[in-house]
Amino acid sequence: MTTMKPGTLYVVATPIGNLGDLSSRARDVLAGVNAICAEDTRHTRQLLSAFGMEKPLVALHEHNEDEMAGRLVERLRAGESLALVSDAGTPLVSDPGYRLVREVRAAGLAVSPVPGACAAIAALSVAGIPSDRFCFEGFLPAKASARRERLSALARESRTMVFYESSHRIEESLADFVTLFGADREATLARELTKLFETVLGESLGGILARVNGDDNQRKGEFVLVVRGCEDDASAVLKEGQRLYAKLAEHMKPSQAARLAAELSGAPRKALYGVHDDIAGET
Repeated sequence: MTTMKPGTLYVVATPIGNLGDLSSRARDVLAGVNAICAEDTRHTRQLLSAFGMEKPLVALHEHNEDEMAGRLVERLRAGESLALVSDAGTPLVSDPGYRLVREVRAAGLAVSPVPGACAAIAALSVAGIPSDRFCFEGFLPAKASARRERLSALARESRTMVFYESSHRIEESLADFVTLFGADREATLARELTKLFETVLGESLGGILARVNGDDNQRKGEFVLVVRGCEDDASAVLKEGQRLYAKLAEHMKPSQAARLAAELSGAPRKALYGVHDDIAGET
């Protein structure tokens, strides 16, 4: 059983779909605090009810966070313990709450994370796309012009990118990705993660768009799009040179294939020539 610390704000991750993902520690904290700050109190009340809990709830959302933060700090100063939850997943990840956390920390009070589900990390873990460096972009702008401007600025980003998208914009957003990132850019679209109709589509942006356009079911639910970053120019040139070399080497001597592939791609001939050990030392 977790012991509540007075004057502490607990930032608690809740399930993104499957109720089994609420940790035992999270249940203890939600049951033990004096009150729970919730993005949507109706949604949180249903979650608590599913676990047989009933707690005082305080509405905390983007429209009242500035006003409520000071009051909640005073409650913490008086010795209460509070929990902060969002509608689903980890609070502050594309959800309200950072203003409250900032004020609590500025007041010298404790903020303690209770980790758990996060749609962005869940999608990244099943994408099969490099995850050693990534950036979270959240929701793109709703207006088409602003969305395209944002994507244009990200087209050369080298890190893997993670986006959230809604069902009523998924088609047009994917179309913009194809236009600005290219149809062949590697990507994974995760839909309804941890829920009954979970699907994970992993291929190119163009392939994903075709799948979504062709299946009404793939346009329903909540989406996380993971997009591979843009390779730097040197890597792209070398990759193209290697591709050409592999094709040409099927029809001519390796040394000739390397020379021609280097001329066509601009890649260093030695880098291509050393691809296969069986041609090492050939002139």
